[in-house]
Amino acid sequence: MRTFYATVAITLLAGSTLLNAATYKGQKIYIDSCKECHGGGQQLAGSKKQRVWEKLMDNKGEKLADIHLNSKKAQPSWDYFKDRSFTKGAKHLEDFLVEYASDSGNVPACN
Repeated sequence: MRTFYATVAITLLAGSTLLNAATYKGQKIYIDSCKECHGGGQQLAGSKKQRVWEKLMDNKGEKLADIHLNSKKAQPSWDYFKDRSFTKGAKHLEDFLVEYASDSGNVPACN
């Protein structure tokens, strides 16, 4: 019986880890979709605190998308923010931005 509970616990732990966002995936999304306009990851992610990034990325990045979609300067990115790939990867992007926010003490290596 002990083995059964241990197996269930390990399975649940492994499963929850797979469902969580991944910083490295967010970093890749940033490099592919954001770096051209915003520069290196440290430059943008470090421009705000963790709490601010979390609020901007609430509801699958809705606020961040609205900022870009309401700005003429961001017109080249409109297709990206309207596409499903943005909402699909928003959790990973949030994880990256929060991980390297100005108050995190971490520095990304994608500059």
